[in-house]
Amino acid sequence: MNKEIICTTCPKGCHLNVDENLNVQGFGCTRGIAYGKAEATNPVRMLTSTVKLVSTKMVRLPVITSHEVPKGRMFDIMAAINKVTVRAPVHVGDVIIADVCHLGVNVVATRTIEE
Repeated sequence: MNKEIICTTCPKGCHLNVDENLNVQGFGCTRGIAYGKAEATNPVRMLTSTVKLVSTKMVRLPVITSHEVPKGRMFDIMAAINKVTVRAPVHVGDVIIADVCHLGVNVVATRTIEE
């Protein structure tokens, strides 16, 4: 089983082919090798979203995960995010959800809302 992946670690956008033995072909730099192997075995992403906000200025607060999370857990994390309501004031970097889904990753605010 070969996977075709477009590398996103640099602007080149190399078209990688990763086989079942995790041999990577098509890379233009060494970062492509690591990226191809990681994408084939355990793809991860940063997750950005919003949570409900009690404020007179805005109704949603933008948030992001503090680290990359497994792509297969995105729906679980979104379910946890959708249950949260925060009240202003909130500051950039405030932890909104600690250790979301027991992944060792926090969901943090990306905007300051004073009230």
